[in-house]
Amino acid sequence: MNIADENLECWFLTGSQALYGDAVLRQVDEQSREIVAMLDAGPEIGVRLTWKPVLTGASEIRRACVEASSSDSCIGVVAWMHTFSPAKAWIAGLDALRKPLLHLHTQAHLSLPWDEIDMDFMNLNQSAHGDREFGYIETRMALRRKTVAGHASDRGVRERIGSWARAAAGWHAAQEMRLARFGDNMRDVAVTEGDKVEAQIRFGVSVNTYGVNDLVAAVDDAPPAAVDEVVEQYEQSYAVAPELTVGGARHESLRYAARLEVGLRSFLTQGGFTAFTTNFEDLGGLRQLPGIAVQRLMADGYGFGGEGDWKTAALVRILKVMGANRPGGVSFMEDYTYHLGPGEPKILGAHMLEVCPSIAAGRPSCEIHPLSIGNREDPVRLVFDAQPGKGFVVGLLDLGDRFRLVANDVEIVPPDAPLPRLPVARAVWKPAPSLATSAESWLSAGGPHHTALCTAVGIESLEDLAVMAGVELVRIDDSTTARSFMRELRWNQAYYRLAQGLAR
Repeated sequence: MNIADENLECWFLTGSQALYGDAVLRQVDEQSREIVAMLDAGPEIGVRLTWKPVLTGASEIRRACVEASSSDSCIGVVAWMHTFSPAKAWIAGLDALRKPLLHLHTQAHLSLPWDEIDMDFMNLNQSAHGDREFGYIETRMALRRKTVAGHASDRGVRERIGSWARAAAGWHAAQEMRLARFGDNMRDVAVTEGDKVEAQIRFGVSVNTYGVNDLVAAVDDAPPAAVDEVVEQYEQSYAVAPELTVGGARHESLRYAARLEVGLRSFLTQGGFTAFTTNFEDLGGLRQLPGIAVQRLMADGYGFGGEGDWKTAALVRILKVMGANRPGGVSFMEDYTYHLGPGEPKILGAHMLEVCPSIAAGRPSCEIHPLSIGNREDPVRLVFDAQPGKGFVVGLLDLGDRFRLVANDVEIVPPDAPLPRLPVARAVWKPAPSLATSAESWLSAGGPHHTALCTAVGIESLEDLAVMAGVELVRIDDSTTARSFMRELRWNQAYYRLAQGLAR
């Protein structure tokens, strides 16, 4: 499944006005093109910027915003006021805009030509003036947006635009996401519940349940040749346990795992699904709980949540799109147990089977082991340690009156010692600022035990996504204290309830 769509683009809109005459507008046009070329010169943004003609009046501004909103390929709009563009001309257009907005506060020149500046130069190069007018109307209209200030030649500016563009790509994917739940969620579990209708209103994701035996039929129909091909991929890509290889005592279990993958992939492809859930309590006629199949589908960009957790499945998919073609990975994850000492406290994260190999430190091994829950045959899975590095874990929860994202900066580290008897993929990390403060803050926020572990994008992209969705995000980082975090939660509760009341 291609998650890095080359057809996606962000439109670049430049504001000016007719007051300055045709000669000045020709210069604005030329310099606007130069800015776009400068931004596109490096790899930082990651999405094509498409230049649009300079806008000088209300009707053409509205037309451009309506066209951007209706375009299937446009995922966001970058706006820059080159000269002074009276902001009342932008009201109708901004009111009609339904795509993420980034306000770029830049200018054509990097340095002032001090000995040559005259009033013609001042009239042409007054972004410092025009962007303040634009910023006022954005604030007056309470628009969700990101503002980035600096010259287009600055790599840091391009990286911040890239952070936003990746979030816009994730937001675009959410708007058209179809998520299949095979069965319901785990019985008596609270945090995996949620309002699926509100989720579609807020995020765009359509969540629907399918009988597990619909999947069983697809597995049973898997063509033998396709199963053979997947088995060969296993043998080429992973260190397959001898008992699972051809002629091994449990090779048939490997073939059934491959049949699961073929059937599951076929079901998702035919239905246009980009995320899914399973539940070990609801396996119908499946002989194994899907393990390696889920892991490989996640590696290909699908979102996944265990035990029917559709919120985490959607979040994993969104982050997969945001992190496409970047180093690192994204995986479904669960906080399992702690190392409280000696040494620095750490969290051991894993799941029964379903951790994505995009975060693996080396070549995963393909193994088969008993699973004490689910009442099915021993499942095949990939086993590995996660690649050390910086990242974050994030969970999505439904508070009843709104959704909340809870994120924690983490450093993934090698295990203190080998884990020869732990037959699952796993990650060990140090949460910021400490395990105690992290855990206290996470619990106070109601953060779920299922998360998405991400090392492919920075947390600024997550912050940008939260702005686009209008969803609360609380972040636990090196500066967090339990006291300050509790204050933030209380303030947020008042703000978001008040804001929703005004919006309705």
